[in-house]
Amino acid sequence: QVHLVESGGGSVQAGGSLRLSCAYSGYRYSTGCMAWVRQAPGKEREGVAAIDTDGTTNYADSVKGRFTISLDTANKILTLHIHSLKPDDTATYTCAAEIPRGDSCYPEANFGYWGQGTQVIVNP
Repeated sequence: QVHLVESGGGSVQAGGSLRLSCAYSGYRYSTGCMAWVRQAPGKEREGVAAIDTDGTTNYADSVKGRFTISLDTANKILTLHIHSLKPDDTATYTCAAEIPRGDSCYPEANFGYWGQGTQVIVNP
């Protein structure tokens, strides 16, 4: 059974930084894709960053240059470093894993496993 547990959210001032972590277990990397997805109140879910087990990353245009995703398979931790935070980044951030075989590893992919999320609030 796959478990994904996020941590690191909080309330920060605009311009600040955060590091979100997702500790996972049970994931066997069959399609080797993990991602961070966010959902702001009243808005659609938005994939922000994805990474495969080769280290190839993809980012949503809205976060390029400010977000960095990394994957530590030895310690089973997916990390999202967020810099230059904006109030529009306020959302619940959730880590996700496993896409259908043959699909490409992009933030908007159809993931099969999800964590519970961690909340990020950015104050003006």
